Amino acid sequence: MLDTGLADQVVLVTGAGRGIGAAMARAFAREGARVAVHGFAGAAPPPGVTWEHVTPPPDEAEALAAELGGGAVAVRADLMEPDAATRLFDEVESRLGPVDVLVNNAAHCESPDTFETVTAAGLGRAYQVNAVAPALLIAELARRRPPGRSPCVVNVSTDAARAFPGQVGYGTSKAALEALTRAAALDLAAAGIRVNAVAPGPVQTGWMDAAMEEQVRSLVPLGRAGEPDDIADAVVFLASRQARWITGQVLQVAGGHAL
Repeated sequence: MLDTGLADQVVLVTGAGRGIGAAMARAFAREGARVAVHGFAGAAPPPGVTWEHVTPPPDEAEALAAELGGGAVAVRADLMEPDAATRLFDEVESRLGPVDVLVNNAAHCESPDTFETVTAAGLGRAYQVNAVAPALLIAELARRRPPGRSPCVVNVSTDAARAFPGQVGYGTSKAALEALTRAAALDLAAAGIRVNAVAPGPVQTGWMDAAMEEQVRSLVPLGRAGEPDDIADAVVFLASRQARWITGQVLQVAGGHAL
């Protein structure tokens, strides 16, 4: 077994209440990390708009933190709020200490999201959560880095970030997140901060029915939909000591989908 070097490290995973985020939190906890489980704390969508993510129950992040034990804590913030990054880091630091690993997993996707229906407000929501909030969280990590520490960042994009027909705000904001990954990797390398991303393909987190999953299997060269642990394992690798000379990369974790 490889020693990932993550034991006793403080890991903040945004959007960690369920699905891929929860799998990441569990994977880091298995490596002995102390995990801050971020839960969504936002408002209901405006009229005519549907959030294409499931708003978790109020106590879901708390339940996962209790399951993980080992010093895991639940933290809540609405990443659409401009001061969310500062408040989130304040809380994590007060409860666990300085953050060693930041995983920007939280995402916003809504419908309709086409060129026929695009609005400034809808684009603003997508970019705020998917690109602006990660940038502000990375900036907080860099500003608060204790002397002698080398924290790292893993952003979560999508394998369709290059072109996502029918999802204008979501697709282009994820492409911005990949550009942010490269820019931050260059700007923060002198401080010893590595910044990478994973780009998942279609992952079964309960949103695919049997017919859709069968369709996905036909589109993925490795012949199946992804599982949350597929993404979690890649994220843990990029945060581990084994990836110590990797930065500025976007790792496709998609079974060959969207090559």
